[in-house]
Parts: sequence; structure tokens; C-alpha cells
Amino acid sequence: MSPKPSPLVKPGPGTESRFIADRMVGTLTRYLRFMGYDTTSANGLAEGNTKEDTLLLELSLQEKRILLTRDAELARRGKDRVILVRSEDVMDQLEQLVELGLIERRVTMSRCSLCNTVLREACECEISGADYAPKDWRGLSFFWCEQCKKLYWNGSHGRMLEERIGGK
Repeated sequence: MSPKPSPLVKPGPGTESRFIADRMVGTLTRYLRFMGYDTTSANGLAEGNTKEDTLLLELSLQEKRILLTRDAELARRGKDRVILVRSEDVMDQLEQLVELGLIERRVTMSRCSLCNTVLREACECEISGADYAPKDWRGLSFFWCEQCKKLYWNGSHGRMLEERIGGK
């Protein structure tokens, strides 16, 4: 059975869950970002730190984030601040978080899937400057990550994510 988050990290009324993920749940991290959840990752930390698990536990407390991991020992150490992610399948992982009442099924495209930065509406020069952008812009909304300089839009990839996740 998965440890439940304490009131310290479980969102209160009108607030959303915030997460920190270890390196074992990278795909889940990207999905949560596509869903609009503020999700930081151990992948943003320097590699090779033998005290990384301790650092993740400290960051989860300091930043009031729920730690997501597939590491049973880390989950045991974190007690009620950690969710032990049971499955290797990302859809099962999302379902576990839905069942715990920590997330809702949706795709917002409001955060960068790479760095977690909040996206803003893209300007025409950013869209035209991205050689990977679709040539036909009609009916599409575009978003820009200031940090990564990456363009996002509500194309077929976003629709496939919505279908997979079951969002609106």
C-alpha cells in the first residue's frame, strides 16, 4: 500500500498538488507537467550525489512537495511525505495519483515538459522562428518556454495526450 501524503504537502482547498520526482519516474514527470502540475525533478540536480535521496526528502519538506518514487527504501524513509509509485506504466502511475485524489485528468499545456517553467502565449516571431512549427497555423494556439526557448502548440500530440489521459 502506498504511503499517503501528510497535511503538510497534501493540497488544501483551492490549491493543487506540487510534486518532486526522483530519476526513476521521468516519464511521469513530463506527463504531470503537460497536465499543468508543478513538478520538479531530480534530473535537475547534479548527477552522482550519494546523498540525493536525502536531498530530495529535504526539498520535499522545504518546498511542500509530494515526493514521487519507485524506490521502496526512499518511500519508507519519507513516510507520509512520499508516494511509492507502484507501476512502471505511466498510465497506471497517473491512475494511482488520481485514485489518491492528488491530480485530475486534464491536459493544460501550461508548463514546459522539459524544465517545468510556466509557458506563456507565443508571439508570431517565435512561431515563425521555430523550424519545427506547423506551416498552417489556423486554429492552433502556441505557447513559449522562456527558459528552454521551446515552442508548444495544441496539435495532434496534445490531442493524443488528452485521449490517453482522458482529459477534456
